[in-house]
Amino acid sequence: MRNFDTDALECLASIVEEGGFERAAVRLSITQSAVSQRLRALEAQVGTVLLVRSRPVKPTSAGRLLIKHAMQLRLLRADLDTDLKDLAPGSGATREEDRISIAINADSIATWALSALDPLVHAGLPIEIITDDQDFTHDWLREGQVLGCVTTLKQALRGCKVLPLGAMDYVAVASSAYAKTHCPAGLTPHNFRQIPFIAFNRKDDLQTDFVSRALGLRRVTLSQRFVPSSEGQVRAALAGWGASVLPELAVAPLLASGELVNLAPTVSLPVNLYWHCWNLDSEVIDQLTAALSQAAVSALRVKDV
Repeated sequence: MRNFDTDALECLASIVEEGGFERAAVRLSITQSAVSQRLRALEAQVGTVLLVRSRPVKPTSAGRLLIKHAMQLRLLRADLDTDLKDLAPGSGATREEDRISIAINADSIATWALSALDPLVHAGLPIEIITDDQDFTHDWLREGQVLGCVTTLKQALRGCKVLPLGAMDYVAVASSAYAKTHCPAGLTPHNFRQIPFIAFNRKDDLQTDFVSRALGLRRVTLSQRFVPSSEGQVRAALAGWGASVLPELAVAPLLASGELVNLAPTVSLPVNLYWHCWNLDSEVIDQLTAALSQAAVSALRVKDV
């Protein structure tokens, strides 16, 4: 088995995470020339190209394997730091490159997930949260760039384990003024085409899924506006930009105050969430799993069968 230079592995991971050589050099506190030298040495050792020089740079298949290895080494260091703190509090200092990365969908970040991670962050875990649509956080785990993810996908990847978290319910809302003017009868088969829906991004299919479910239509085409922020979607709806399908957890107080109106009060769209992580004996992974699963019990509904 070949031994790889841990500094070179971190260099490769940092180039991809930071999106380029210059920012990786700043993060690692070395020169850009040193970054290039470490990468060339690693590619020479492996015998293949590890990066596609695009903007941003992307790892090749071999590069993804080595990045996953770098992430596993970070996890081992984090586990060691945790054990050392128990034996000798105050020992050691966390390095910038020793981030523990996980991918969580934006709606979970905006509602329940951050409070779940509070104790771990305050205990010194160097966590990095990567956000994406809930249907795509799985890709970050598949490529080895995170050690765990919250996703809608149920099937575990090879070498990973999966834990059901629960269901997040989504509702269609608009500001009271917008609803009064444009859809006083709520969402109907006759008006949904005229209502702009505020989506997270072009990968967000919650809007079309909800309208299809609510109106009993097999296929729908919507007019959409894109706001890549869960909190931003709420603000856009309040400002009268149109309707949006949002987590009930996020909009319940605004519905209670009357600032937002539920356009389909008898319908909700449940989205089942799962925690996927590497199947390794790791105290850090166990802590993350326990924190997220315990928070999900109180925040999410027991998932649909």
